[in-house]
Formats: sequence, structure tokens, C-alpha cells
Amino acid sequence: MTELVNRRQSVRITDRVLLAVNPVSPEKLQAIAEDFQQGISLYNQPGLADIQMFIAAQTALMKLRERDPDLADFLQHLDNKMNMLLQHQKAEKTPFDALELQKANISANGIAFFREKPAKLGETFEVHMVLLPAYVYVYCFGRVVSCEKAPEGGAEGGVRIALEYALLAEEDREKIVQHNFKQQSQALRNRRLNS
Repeated sequence: MTELVNRRQSVRITDRVLLAVNPVSPEKLQAIAEDFQQGISLYNQPGLADIQMFIAAQTALMKLRERDPDLADFLQHLDNKMNMLLQHQKAEKTPFDALELQKANISANGIAFFREKPAKLGETFEVHMVLLPAYVYVYCFGRVVSCEKAPEGGAEGGVRIALEYALLAEEDREKIVQHNFKQQSQALRNRRLNS
């Protein structure tokens, strides 16, 4: 049974996701881990309400789009306009503002991504990840297990950083596994249709 669980968690895909990754002190990670062990959700951190509202709105719009595409498009435009107005009003940045669409290699054990600045082995990062197209939000922490210069001529540039999850809720781990299986299944279906 353990071998099957390990295999499921090791399934990796390269995908475009909304991603924000920020360094975090070991002390902060320790405090959050202690709270988590006491039953306090990882999602009870300051600034996460913006992301959760965005995800809820996108999920509702996706479901509505299946029934009424015109209404969903109209509401999407309104949501975008409100987000733009709110962004002009706010003085401080939240994790939501830092989300960028980028390529990442994802498994239920860790994530690898490109960024400009290198990181030290063992350094800890806070990870905000939105899996598309279903807008599944995952908030977790990881430790750097490798940092390598990006291949020459690659579009990404900078360095490739690989993190092993140091703190990830089991339900979020399962969300990643499900997303990876769906993406692999879609890729196989597309390959069959195109051959």
C-alpha cells in the first residue's frame, strides 16, 4: 500500500500555473507548523483572503460558463474590472498580487520552477499555487533541494529551483495528485486524437 501511495505522489507533470514563491524564515515556518499540528489551518495566514475570494469567483464562473456562457463572460469582465479598481486603491501588496502565470514541474512531493534569483540549499519558501484550469488553490511550504543555472537559450532564464514540501496539508497533496492525473489523461487523449 505504501509503495502505491509513493507512486501516486511521485507522478510529475510540467504545467503552467499561477505561482508566487517567497522566502520565509525557519522560525516562521516552525510557528506555522506548530499551529498546524494544533489543528489550525495553513490558510489562516494574513493576506490569503484575496486569493481565496478570487479562486471562489473563478470556480463559480467556470460552472456558470457551462450553462450560460454569455452571462459568465459578462460577470468575468465585471470581476476583472473590480479587481483592477481594488488594485489601484490598495497601498500594500498581498500574495494575490504576486501570482504570475509560469511553467512549473509539479508532484505531490515537490515543485520545481524558474526564477531570477538563486536560492541556498535548505532555504525555506512559502508557496502559493493555483492549478489551472480548475482554479485549485494550494498553499504550502517547501525547502530548497536544488538550485541550478537554467539551460542556455531556455525561455525561462535565471535558475531552476526545486523544493521538497516541508509543510503541505494532506487534502492539498491529494488535490495535486488529482490534478496531475487529469492533466496526464488529457495529454494522452489529445495525443490519440492527433495521431
